[in-house]
Amino acid sequence: MAYGDVMTNVETAVYVDGSVVRDDLPPDEAAALARERAGFAWIALIDVDDAEIQTRAAELGMSPIAVKEALRPHQRSIFERYGDHAFVVLQPAHYDDASETVRCDEIDVFLARHLIVTVTRSDRIDLDELRGRLQSHPQLLRRGPGSVMWVLAELVTTGYRAVLDGVENDIDEIEDQLFGDGPDVSRRIFDLQREVIDLAHATSPLPDVLTRLGTTLTDAAAGAEPAGWDDVRGRAQYVAERVQSMRHTLDDALTIHATLVNQRLDEKMADLTVVQVRQNEQVKKISSWAAIGFAPTFVASVYGMNFTFMPELAQPWGYPMALGLMVLLSAGLYGIFKHNDWL
Repeated sequence: MAYGDVMTNVETAVYVDGSVVRDDLPPDEAAALARERAGFAWIALIDVDDAEIQTRAAELGMSPIAVKEALRPHQRSIFERYGDHAFVVLQPAHYDDASETVRCDEIDVFLARHLIVTVTRSDRIDLDELRGRLQSHPQLLRRGPGSVMWVLAELVTTGYRAVLDGVENDIDEIEDQLFGDGPDVSRRIFDLQREVIDLAHATSPLPDVLTRLGTTLTDAAAGAEPAGWDDVRGRAQYVAERVQSMRHTLDDALTIHATLVNQRLDEKMADLTVVQVRQNEQVKKISSWAAIGFAPTFVASVYGMNFTFMPELAQPWGYPMALGLMVLLSAGLYGIFKHNDWL
């Protein structure tokens, strides 16, 4: 597209009978020429502000409601009809394996009989690739603005493949880590689960969006959807189902990890309980022997107080009695502790 405003990043091209006839016109003139020659104009608004979108939409006769919808960010793919115009939001995704994050961009598309307007806000969306595919297939361009929409949907749905492969590889790594002792596994599962949920927001509505869009793009003369549209819709359905499967896998992984963590805690508590029981047994034995040893000590301390009037000290049987009392108390305590399994 040769026409372009450096300050506003607006590019235009007019296609007639499968070829570019002008790419140097302002958007309103490009749209007028497309209607006049029964072709279509593609207006690309690249990283523009809200005021620029409103200005260009007014020039091109876009629905104010659709324009208002385009001004707010979306997390889901959507399709809306506004009279003879349609408004579509697609969410191409990119996966950063190093940080394990999914980056969803947004493409807003205004679609009319002789006009398609694309609004992009990310340099990760390669419009040059899109134009190259279109211009290498003139027979596709003859189908009107639906051809741009088809290639755009094709690029978005095929782009999900690399994202899904990256996420699936990380899920495989998590499954290998589940039965290890890594402390960050649960955090990794949770973070990846959040990324998959964001991806699900973008992909879950996509099969319905493409079904309704295919109906809108149906060739009135042929009475059928554009060629290849069924493949795009089938791929979108596959992507949506695969993302949902990943969500279930991560849910199961989080549950299994929580179960394993609880099991390890139970095992540690059981080991701690065994240690405590053993310590209690040792305390019982030490206490028992201390009590047995205290009995003769007590008797000896009583008769070692050296009071003047202790009659048994002067008796010949006093010493044997003290020894016997010591033995009797010690033996009695030993029997009691033995009976109670303290010894």
